[in-house]
Amino acid sequence: MADRRTDPSREDTGAAENRGISVLRNGISVLLCFSAREPLLGVTDIAARVGLHKSTVSRVLATLEQAGLVERAADSRRFRLGLGVIAMAGPLLADLDVRRVAHPVLRELTWRTGETSALMLWNGSEAVCVEQVPSPHEVKHTTALGTRYRTAASSSVRVFLAQLPGGTVRALLTSGTLVLPGLDETAVEAYLSQLDAMHGQGYATNYGETSLQEAGVAAPVFDHRGEVAAAVLASAPRFRVSPDRLPLLGEAVRVAAAQVTRRLGGHSPDGPRQRG
Repeated sequence: MADRRTDPSREDTGAAENRGISVLRNGISVLLCFSAREPLLGVTDIAARVGLHKSTVSRVLATLEQAGLVERAADSRRFRLGLGVIAMAGPLLADLDVRRVAHPVLRELTWRTGETSALMLWNGSEAVCVEQVPSPHEVKHTTALGTRYRTAASSSVRVFLAQLPGGTVRALLTSGTLVLPGLDETAVEAYLSQLDAMHGQGYATNYGETSLQEAGVAAPVFDHRGEVAAAVLASAPRFRVSPDRLPLLGEAVRVAAAQVTRRLGGHSPDGPRQRG
């Protein structure tokens, strides 16, 4: 009987498993390089970002291309995400009750405000756009479904962070998971105070803080446990939202988020937020 500690077949199996895991990680890393801001990337760009040799990236891209997860851009040596990604995400998006019940509310919010409305979910470190109704205006702010936001000044990020214990928020900021310019202890304390104030008014704002040309307002959607399930966001070109109009837009978003909460069978938590 072969010694299990020195069985060559077991060593070969373990090595094969490790190689398989490594290949999977490389494929995931390559896919995560693509974003709404940079939908087209070349082999050299991707290799620099994931820290792999260009030949390795080329092999990974070839495999992903066969699966329909990436495709070559026409008349270009660069790649973009393929329709296979949508096919993979389709069952998840279709199964999101909050997305289904929120859509008619987002349509009404866009009709009432004239601005783009969206539904955002929190993945533990980022706000992710899962639904959107674009503004009818020619000049507007929109974002692709699946876009992730990790800037602390984003109104949707603020909504989610306002519901978290202070220690958790501090860890996300100091670790660099979320981006906060001029990060130091004073900036963190000031940011936590802002979250408390925005939690009290029922919505969060971003008035040219992530982009001088954009204004955003977001409000929380609660589930049946009184916990934040999503955020309703309205975004607009800043020139169309004066400081006087910002509270009006905020109230419209807060009302829309409350509608989604009711449609979900949820309720807002009782009492003020206690920071841990």
